Amino acid sequence: MNTATVLEPRTAAALAARRRKTEAALERVHQAITRLRREKAQVSVAALARRADVSRTFLYDNVEARAAVAAAMTQPGEHPSRTRVEQSDEREATWRERALNAEDALKAAHSEILTQRTRIGELLGQIRDLQAEWTEGTIQRIATENTTLKQRVRQLTTDNRTLDERLKAARSNLRFQDRHVADLEARIADAGSAT
Repeated sequence: MNTATVLEPRTAAALAARRRKTEAALERVHQAITRLRREKAQVSVAALARRADVSRTFLYDNVEARAAVAAAMTQPGEHPSRTRVEQSDEREATWRERALNAEDALKAAHSEILTQRTRIGELLGQIRDLQAEWTEGTIQRIATENTTLKQRVRQLTTDNRTLDERLKAARSNLRFQDRHVADLEARIADAGSAT
């Protein structure tokens, strides 16, 4: 088997992959140029490298990338009359606005934090109030009362059972006495009819 035939497909695949990677990088460079023009920002090698996520070396070494960068840098922007001072003033105004927005957001965050801390303090106070009502002595007293009440319930249940048994015995005695009285009445009636 010939090694040249084995290496040839690998080499072709590697070259194809490198070509695709280069084309993708060139596409990102063109998109970055378009974005910078749309934002009316200054086109520079450093800005393009950052925006397109490519190295500066790529922008200098690749012929097509170098030509695109050169064309973008020489092409006047939409406002050629603007000076660097005006651009600087615009950037400073943008930063000032961002700083003011950040300051407003910071004030709002501090206000919200203060509100939340106040609410947390109120809730902790309520928890402390609830805990203060149930001191160790109070808990012990309630436990003792609960035990006493359970004993009282057991005693009343026992007393109830005893009284129920007595009631049954009394009813049984009453029935016996009723029968005895009826028997005596019958004897008296028999003795009265015999005389």
